[in-house]
Amino acid sequence: MSISFVTMVLPEVLDATHGLSLNKKQASWFGSMAFLCQPLGSLFSGPLLDYFGRKKALFIVNIPHLIAWLLMYYAWNVPVLFIANALLGIGTGIMEAPSVTYVGEVSEPSVRGILTTLTNGFTSTGMFLAYLLGTVLPWRQAALVSLTVPVATMVLVMFVPETPIWLLSKGRQKEALHSLCRLRGWAKPEDVREEFDQLVQYNEVVRQCVICVKEGKTFELPCEHTNGNIFRRIRMKIKHVLLVKETMRPFVLVMAYFMFHTMSGLTPIRPNMVNLCKALGMKYDPKTIVVLVGAVFIVMNLFSAVIVKMIGKRKLVLGSLLGTACCSLAISSYARLNLLPEVFSYEVHTFPDKKEILPVILFMLLVCFNSLGIPWVLLSEVFPFRSRGIATGLAAALSYMLFFVASKTNYNLEASIHLSGTFAFYATFGFVGTLYLYFFLPETESKSLVEIEAYYKGNQKIFADDFLINAFRKKRSISHEADKPMLVT
Repeated sequence: MSISFVTMVLPEVLDATHGLSLNKKQASWFGSMAFLCQPLGSLFSGPLLDYFGRKKALFIVNIPHLIAWLLMYYAWNVPVLFIANALLGIGTGIMEAPSVTYVGEVSEPSVRGILTTLTNGFTSTGMFLAYLLGTVLPWRQAALVSLTVPVATMVLVMFVPETPIWLLSKGRQKEALHSLCRLRGWAKPEDVREEFDQLVQYNEVVRQCVICVKEGKTFELPCEHTNGNIFRRIRMKIKHVLLVKETMRPFVLVMAYFMFHTMSGLTPIRPNMVNLCKALGMKYDPKTIVVLVGAVFIVMNLFSAVIVKMIGKRKLVLGSLLGTACCSLAISSYARLNLLPEVFSYEVHTFPDKKEILPVILFMLLVCFNSLGIPWVLLSEVFPFRSRGIATGLAAALSYMLFFVASKTNYNLEASIHLSGTFAFYATFGFVGTLYLYFFLPETESKSLVEIEAYYKGNQKIFADDFLINAFRKKRSISHEADKPMLVT
């Protein structure tokens, strides 16, 4: 709701004749302000996650939203409106790491893909509610209604258990066993003993000092590397925990996916979606179309949760990105053939009078394919436990920087190369991203977190497993063997 609410506020305050009013430049900044501030929240989420634990973090992260919705309701001038939107961004950024980490850590491998994909469905439900509230209520009253969501969340999160692996990392073994029993359906301890023993063994490995292990020393707590000052410990953690291949390999892959997914068409235009619908000459009321977008997101996210178990995450990601790219290219072609050069979605007087059904169809297809993307799902499972908090927070921060750049540059792109050139630019990102992920995105469905960590810790450079890729690998292997010098006896 936080990231979508601006979509409903922007058309009401853009060059408004009474009340709060924003000009084009202010509207461009207002639409992207939340994305700019989300990285700040994300950077705090990692330490918050590791220090307080997953459950307490999920409670604390709602506080910025409480303040933000109240400020949005009482906004008496433009700066307060910007501050409220900035706090919504900070709150969204700070809650991403705890939420995706929690779901990833409490789920069994067999259902983790479904459960993490379902979180997209709830995100889409929030988008739908924001769009619906903005349609049936004035935006101030809609903000007041939205205030009930963080309040309800803070109450409900008190009833969920802490994740077993975090409790084990703090030496609270009995609580960890009790938590695992609750998470597996109030099972008896003997029923979860095998899984719990695996978590205990993994925790013993995680607790070891990585430097001592590399040096072949017997691990004893505390070791010389954990007794230095805080700056030395931070530097060593960055070097030996964050900047290692089992963290950096998935980090680069996830950030590449975020970039291609974000720049493929829908995210950059989301804050200005209502006006874009008018600029494309869509037949129906733009606010109704935006509400329909929220409903389609819910349906498609639920659909992706159903099919991810059958086809796996890799095929879902590739299909979603390729479909999004094709739809952006189709919208670009429509805009080039049917819209005048002066049409600009940030200037109301340039909108065409003629209304068509075709842009509605193309836009809804773009929404369908884009909503099947699952970058946040991958973020919940690819990082090792040692670096999971800080790596997830950092990845979320950088992803929001991408969101900000995408939404902020949308104004400049459209002003320079028209709507047709803008969507062609987004389509290019989608096609290049599909090709890149085809070679480097592995299949993680039904894999345990330990297996995924071991996978990235290995020596493979191309992680994907596909018959064409395997044939390429085999050809390279044969060629490499042929190039070796022969021994003459």
